[in-house]
Amino acid sequence: MESVQAIKQRFEIIGNDPKLNRAIEKAIQVAPTDITVLVAGESGVGKENIPRIIHSLSHRKHGKYIAVNCGAIPEGTIDSELFGHEKGAFTGATGTREGYFEVADGGTIFLDEVGELPLTTQVRLLRVLENGEFIKVGSSQVQKTDVRIVAATNVNLFDAIEKGKFREDLYYRLSTVDITLPPLRDRKDDIHLLFRKFVADFAHKYKMPPLKLDDNAVQLLQKFRWSGNIRQLRNVAEQISVLETNRDISAVTLQSYLPVQGSNLPSVIKDKKSESDFSTEREILYKVLFDMKSDLNDLKKLTLELIQSGSSKVQETNQNLIKKIYGSKENDSEIDFEEEPRASLIAAQNNEDLYQEHDDNYLFAETVEEEETLRLEQKEIEMIKKSLEKNKGKRKAAADELGISERTLYRKIKQFDL
Repeated sequence: MESVQAIKQRFEIIGNDPKLNRAIEKAIQVAPTDITVLVAGESGVGKENIPRIIHSLSHRKHGKYIAVNCGAIPEGTIDSELFGHEKGAFTGATGTREGYFEVADGGTIFLDEVGELPLTTQVRLLRVLENGEFIKVGSSQVQKTDVRIVAATNVNLFDAIEKGKFREDLYYRLSTVDITLPPLRDRKDDIHLLFRKFVADFAHKYKMPPLKLDDNAVQLLQKFRWSGNIRQLRNVAEQISVLETNRDISAVTLQSYLPVQGSNLPSVIKDKKSESDFSTEREILYKVLFDMKSDLNDLKKLTLELIQSGSSKVQETNQNLIKKIYGSKENDSEIDFEEEPRASLIAAQNNEDLYQEHDDNYLFAETVEEEETLRLEQKEIEMIKKSLEKNKGKRKAAADELGISERTLYRKIKQFDL
């Protein structure tokens, strides 16, 4: 059995991180068997090296090795690509075609981005894993294949299972052995080693002197998050190698080639309003409507007092209540205390009817009883008569005494036929 160091040299894997070494150790251990392996890790961490190591150390090393990017094949043709098809199976199928599982018989297939497989294809793949059988598209004949499957994913398959996008039974068939590769940000001591390897390769490729980072630039390189992992690091190394004429790179120069990083703190995004949000809004609405009910009661109280007593005394003792109901006006004397309370009462009563229709559990205003209205009107008539008699029929003097405008008094006289 080859050592980890020998395998890293053979496949040009750079780094001494313990997690990386452990992943290679597991690949070496499972290689002689036919166990299916699931390789997990972020995009750009080098997952494609693990199936190559497994195939090269297995008894299948002289057989075919086929790498398939499941996310790059359209859903309508992936079954044909993997399992083949018969002539006339679909439009454009002008001949019989062998699929990857037929071609790689006796070898290894690497299914990259296996989480992107359609559910119908997952069913076919599960059958291959269980008994080595498959059927070509458009055929009814069962065929056998002897293929070792190594799969890789950069997504959380448990989340995909919960969302119904990935079969749970297929997951357990694929993940007989799990191998996880660490992201580059967790391999800080390997970052500079990888960078030096890349700039040396590009210096040879483009026939120019290699770059050299100063101490501050090395620290910046190691602190950077590298969300694109090794692929992103290689891209930055190539850019600097080609564009910089000065081969001594400072932290300032390196920073100009690094994208601006946002906060590393996770953010919470709400797709839709929760039940509690609607509950809170409803409570606010109820509070507003209960305040309306309170104002309505205050209006009734004030109107009754206005009718029963002189307006001057009422205005002096109920200034706050008047402002609360009517708001501030430049000239309070212009307020028609006969007209506005009645209009407010009508509007409030209409609001009460509206909300009562929608929710029988909440009554936001009291119903003004017809008998109460009749009693109020009778008292109004009596007070107007007494005031007119006292002022000998002089309407202006009677209106001043009652605390209403002469126009309102005239309307009342006409309304009650006095």
